[in-house]
Amino acid sequence: MTERRPQLSRLAAVWCLCAPLLWSADASAQALRLPNQPSLLRAAPNVPVTADFIVALVNSEPVTNNEVRQRMQRVEQQMAQQGVAVPPREQLAQQVLEQLLTERALLQHATQTGIRVDEATLLRAEQSVAAQNQLGLEEFRRRVAAEGVDLNRFRNDLRNQILLQRLQDRELEARVQVSETDIDDYLRAQQRSGDPANLLLNLGHVLLLVPEGATEQQVQAQKARAEEVAQRARAGGDFAALAAEFSNAAERANGGVLGLRQASRLPELFVASTQALKVGDIAGPLRSEAGFHVLKVLEKRQAGLPEASVVQTRARHILLRAGPQLTEAAAIERLNQFRQQIASGQASFEQLAREHSQDGSASGGGDLGWTSAGQFVPEFEEPMNKLRPGEVSAPVVSRFGVHLIRVEERREAAVSQRDQREQVRALLRERKAGAALDAMAREVRNRAYIENREPPQL
Repeated sequence: MTERRPQLSRLAAVWCLCAPLLWSADASAQALRLPNQPSLLRAAPNVPVTADFIVALVNSEPVTNNEVRQRMQRVEQQMAQQGVAVPPREQLAQQVLEQLLTERALLQHATQTGIRVDEATLLRAEQSVAAQNQLGLEEFRRRVAAEGVDLNRFRNDLRNQILLQRLQDRELEARVQVSETDIDDYLRAQQRSGDPANLLLNLGHVLLLVPEGATEQQVQAQKARAEEVAQRARAGGDFAALAAEFSNAAERANGGVLGLRQASRLPELFVASTQALKVGDIAGPLRSEAGFHVLKVLEKRQAGLPEASVVQTRARHILLRAGPQLTEAAAIERLNQFRQQIASGQASFEQLAREHSQDGSASGGGDLGWTSAGQFVPEFEEPMNKLRPGEVSAPVVSRFGVHLIRVEERREAAVSQRDQREQVRALLRERKAGAALDAMAREVRNRAYIENREPPQL
């Protein structure tokens, strides 16, 4: 079963204690694979409770002063962490109250229309938050309690986030449709655009510096070296090696790679000389005030068009799942032993995976096949991406257990036309989603009976 990793709900209060991470109970290799996932928000400590009172009713359900104060503290903490200026407290209190009223109406709408969150789903979401913090569930709960957060309130916030996420998914399915015609129109519009600002270029660059006040002999010597670089590059020479050998530019240490950037951020000389070239072509030598340049077109595309190729990774893993019979610490220790056996040649990774991995990939020696970015959960994918082919990781904790990972190889794979169209579909759907969800929130809020009682006391 392929897992989903939902985006943080636009309908959920952005100041909730955490963003739920949903997945099914299947812990097979496929269960590691999730779409894009939001980062976690840290839990905020409780606000000291004072004499409480009702500030508003939403369909007879109260919103209290302490709820506003607690939410305000989380907002202020988050804004401070992000370096955002906090508005005056009276203004912020009104904004928070409005958010709470809308959120309460949406939660009521979700439950009234049959959306439910059972205990098993809530437990899995809680385990996911713990894994994202590199902790086991019990340790995570102890940390939450130690920071002064009431566990029941934490779990209730988590349940509400799941409810709102499910409401969002259902409403998007009903309200947002992207047709094949929409995709065709988008692609045609992007391809017609001749605006250089939409051109993205990644160039390899070798600079043969000509010092200020250089003699004609020095200029000709640098020109001859630049011609040699261009000739060797056109003959198929390793451009990164040429950059390391000849270049005086700062990016020499990076193989001469400038990185993908808008054409408007590159020198006009570079853009003009490469605009008509194909990927892999060489331009130069080109003369500028700095000296002589040789360029290689590494990547070239229009902004807004889907990726034509992606980097894929083929990896293996050994998974040990923590439980009553095996603590997380014991799983880490055992995997460290496996790692030593592999390094010393006493056992192969494939053999240990077949014998010990608690995963559907065990029969294949832990082989996870070819995957693209975003298919694994972040706590697995990030350390995997740091490995070189043939390298074995230290034990990695994820929401599914503890892993030992080995990268077999990497490749650049062409993206099929169908997948490119699906990228565009997702982009267009996201563009339509904001307006659709805002409209739904307004409709639900307008249907609710809201009675403001007393203004919040800060």
